[in-house]
Amino acid sequence: MLLAPRPLAGQDAHDHVALGTAAMQVHDLPTALAHYEAALALDSASYEANWRAALALLDEGEQLAESGKSPTRDSLYARAERLARRAVAADSMGAEGHFALAAAAGRVALTLGKKQRIQRARLIRDEAQRALALDPRNDGAWHILGRWNAEIMRLSGLSRFFAKQFLGAGIFGQASWAAAVSDMQQAAAIDPGRLYHRLELAEIYVDRKRYDDARAELAQLAALPDREILDSVYRREGKQLAAKIANKR
Repeated sequence: MLLAPRPLAGQDAHDHVALGTAAMQVHDLPTALAHYEAALALDSASYEANWRAALALLDEGEQLAESGKSPTRDSLYARAERLARRAVAADSMGAEGHFALAAAAGRVALTLGKKQRIQRARLIRDEAQRALALDPRNDGAWHILGRWNAEIMRLSGLSRFFAKQFLGAGIFGQASWAAAVSDMQQAAAIDPGRLYHRLELAEIYVDRKRYDDARAELAQLAALPDREILDSVYRREGKQLAAKIANKR
């Protein structure tokens, strides 16, 4: 990001956003981030530059190892959340901004302790729901809701107790395995070619001991072409999960 190109004469923030988006389409993340930073240097309140930069930063962070502490990764997620909040402030009626904030808040939550993660659950769910209220076909927001339900249901008994204390019985009681399955299925139905949806849906099926359904999702994942920056990671994780459940019935 420190190597962001200086704005050139005749180029405005919109030009840099367009160049960044084109770079993302060919998986050139450094160039995309550089152009988004250049756009923000010209117009820090640009709605599109903020939410697109936020999602690009999440992609960069997710390429780093998630096990153990990673100050670099955590700082990327934190900056992504700040930019997403700025996008929402610039245009509260934009579904992409709310989705970016839900996604960034979720990634930041993964870097925190259990109590802090639980406290953030309401923000993540609310922002995903706002995105869907504005755009019911936002598959990323459906994915976040599916994962939100699954993560709540995966909590241990002690963590569930803390969840009730911090979230209140109302929001905690709204999480369910049925919603986790249906929300993630909706995400996959809207964008059936997205590997991440298939992987997460398979993991939820495994949680429910629906191994045949999980294998079916993983088979579809394996047959799909790579399309996004992190697809090679999701493909590898899919193979590992398939091997893990190979003999489970």
